[in-house]
Amino acid sequence: MSSRLQKEVELAFSSEGALAKSIHQYRPRQSQFDMAMAVSDAVANKHNLILEAGTGVGKTYAYLIPALLSGKQVIISTGSKNLQEQLFFKDLPLLLKMFSVAPKTALLKGRSNYLCQLRLEKNLQNISKMSPQVVDELIKINQWASMTKDGDIGNLTAVAENSATIGTVTSTKESCTGKKCAYYDACFSRKAKIKAQDAKVVVVNHHLFFADRLLKDTGFAELLPEADVVVFDEAHLVPDICINYFGQQIATRDIDRLLNQVIDVYRTELRDTIQLEQLSQRSLVKLSHWQNELLEAEVTDWRQVISNKSLATQSWDLLTELTTILKVTTEHVGRSETLDSIVTQLATLIGNLQSYFECHDQNAAYSVEPSGRFTMLRVAPINIAKQCQQLFDKNTQWIFTSATLQVNRQLKHFADELGLGKAKQIILDSPFDYPNQALFCVPRHLAKSGQSAANVNQLVDVCTQAINAAQGRTFILFTSHHMLQQVAIALQRKVNYPLLVQGQASKQSLLNKFRQLGNGVLLGTSSFWEGIDVRGRLLSCVIIDKLPFVSPDDTLYRARAANAERSNKDPFQTISLPQAVISLKQGVGRLIRDEKDRGVLILCDNRIVNRPYGEAFINSLPPMSRTRDLDTALSFLKRIP
Repeated sequence: MSSRLQKEVELAFSSEGALAKSIHQYRPRQSQFDMAMAVSDAVANKHNLILEAGTGVGKTYAYLIPALLSGKQVIISTGSKNLQEQLFFKDLPLLLKMFSVAPKTALLKGRSNYLCQLRLEKNLQNISKMSPQVVDELIKINQWASMTKDGDIGNLTAVAENSATIGTVTSTKESCTGKKCAYYDACFSRKAKIKAQDAKVVVVNHHLFFADRLLKDTGFAELLPEADVVVFDEAHLVPDICINYFGQQIATRDIDRLLNQVIDVYRTELRDTIQLEQLSQRSLVKLSHWQNELLEAEVTDWRQVISNKSLATQSWDLLTELTTILKVTTEHVGRSETLDSIVTQLATLIGNLQSYFECHDQNAAYSVEPSGRFTMLRVAPINIAKQCQQLFDKNTQWIFTSATLQVNRQLKHFADELGLGKAKQIILDSPFDYPNQALFCVPRHLAKSGQSAANVNQLVDVCTQAINAAQGRTFILFTSHHMLQQVAIALQRKVNYPLLVQGQASKQSLLNKFRQLGNGVLLGTSSFWEGIDVRGRLLSCVIIDKLPFVSPDDTLYRARAANAERSNKDPFQTISLPQAVISLKQGVGRLIRDEKDRGVLILCDNRIVNRPYGEAFINSLPPMSRTRDLDTALSFLKRIP
């Protein structure tokens, strides 16, 4: 029997409903209607839902309208700030007006997105010591600070988004003094949290959502209200984000920062404690030497480190040095508020570091990741299903949606990863006419996949021909930075169209330039495989260098593979293949974004046609026309106006 909500949603999407009355030339889409009804059913009848909605279904309205009409407390979580802002500033206001409903709404971002008035004031006090460029940027930020209502640094246009100065004036957990702050009542981060707790519909991103859920578990202040319904858009990102939040990260950058802060306290406040500076300097040298040794050893798995006697000894020596610093700084607690804060942070960090070094958890992967001149130490659980079952409590309806969740026409992989086996599972295909709009080409006579000179030359040759046939208008997506750089260098000598290469500028700057040029060629790795929407004739061709399988040397993959084998499961079939299928679908999804788009997808990896597992990829992709003949693909490109 239909609920009140389902009847209201059914009317909303009908040819006589609010959408038809408000949107010029509105045409009901069956897949969008089916999704809206599925979401309504989940909300009304209180069950969880996993739903893949192919590109063009119109999933944003399909979940927003039932959420708004339900009158329930709703949290919408997205994978990116761009989508978060589009929802809050564009989609929500339109629908609120369309349906004449007025629930309180709020947009909440992580604290680093908000201006900290206290940090800005401290920087302005020390302006005489700064470079002219930093001074200029601080003055512009100060002018903006006097006008902004929400302090959202994303709305600051007078200073470049990648400016280092911005990081010195945004809110951080370490710099926050709470109620002691002179700006406590005016604090932008605090006001955003208060507004969110009072709102009926809150728009957040996945990172903030999971940070908040886990902070509640450890007794810290809550940011988000208890929700009746939580909708995860771009839900394919959720498993990896869960792994990060259920795990632990230790950044050696933080150790370096705290040691330098101790030195600064000695030089500015506690001149009678030279031991603080001496011990900190000695620890900084040890830290640097230890990181260099890790880099030279090229280890990615901490278990390899502790099996190396020299590296293991150096690691424990570093911990001893840091413990000595902690003991000495603790003796001066009460003499400096700054030092008191450092002691608290240092104690936590040393405890985490010791736990990491001991490496006791057999159900976790311990990885070592270089990060510039610093190192990131990560502990990642190899199975998050049990933790997720506790996190996704039964008092809330959990709705997961994305254009890329299914593998081989099943949602089981995603459901099992998050412990959501009992959730209702639905796949809604894209309404686009893929057989006529798109051509999928795997060229014949490709060399065996790898990084050889033959691979590079072959890929460059295919790219050159496709770029010329498409008159630019091409994305080339890579699975490695190394291959990207080799191909970029070679293409500079072979094509006359503008090349935009990842790393030359920020992601958004490159995309803006690609749109402005109209004949550009963009080369990118993983961050360009998803969340990018280029419609129309600006993008006619997407080239992918190879199937995006995780490296068998990846620390987390190795740990998860070993666990699968202990359970008599095939790691390739249960872990590697599903991840690669979902990643490939993300890259392919860049090509056709609109019902009028036309384009060619070229995959330079013949494993998809000559290996048995290739069928899982093909079954999971949109039903494009297919060819092995590159000339046929080039002819298709030349016919696109």
